[in-house]
Amino acid sequence: MTSPDAKADLRRYLQSARDALLWKLDGLSEYDVRRPLTPTGTNLLGLVKHTASIELGYLGDTFGRPSGEALPWVEPDAEPNADMWATPDESRAQIVALYHRAWAHSDATIGALALDTVGRVPWWPDHRAEVTVHHAAIRVIADTHRHAGHADIVRELLDGSVGMGETNGSMPPGGPDYWEKHRDRLERAAREAEGRA
Repeated sequence: MTSPDAKADLRRYLQSARDALLWKLDGLSEYDVRRPLTPTGTNLLGLVKHTASIELGYLGDTFGRPSGEALPWVEPDAEPNADMWATPDESRAQIVALYHRAWAHSDATIGALALDTVGRVPWWPDHRAEVTVHHAAIRVIADTHRHAGHADIVRELLDGSVGMGETNGSMPPGGPDYWEKHRDRLERAAREAEGRA
């Protein structure tokens, strides 16, 4: 079934991922929003910074709609992965505000252009650099949901908090005792399977 308003669908799915990602920062200290919790340094504030940059690139620059935002971490001479973490001088408030401005800019692009409008992704090879607004929006939605999933795992490692939002846990019911027993059961099953290999 085709939606009568494909743009509204795109914005709705993009906004749900944005909201889930930002919700992961709520109630955490400056240390915890910046703290690297994987061997590759994945951290919550870095995910927000990266995702803001992605939106401004794919749904801005790609369609000749630069935001005017200074993003030194994506310049050609920037340190690798500079968009994936926040320096001590970059405050949480600054990065969250940048993300909100990126939302507004992306939503304006989706609103202003037809979904079949063609743009060029400046950092892609020439032979595949052309994309439509529809394609770019889906790519940003997929990327944002992917990073919201990363954030969900990082937040769970920090304090056990899970879900897509305060009112949408998107998890089966069960308290801490249930989840501890569930995890122990999975550990036993994994060890048993390893023993059979």
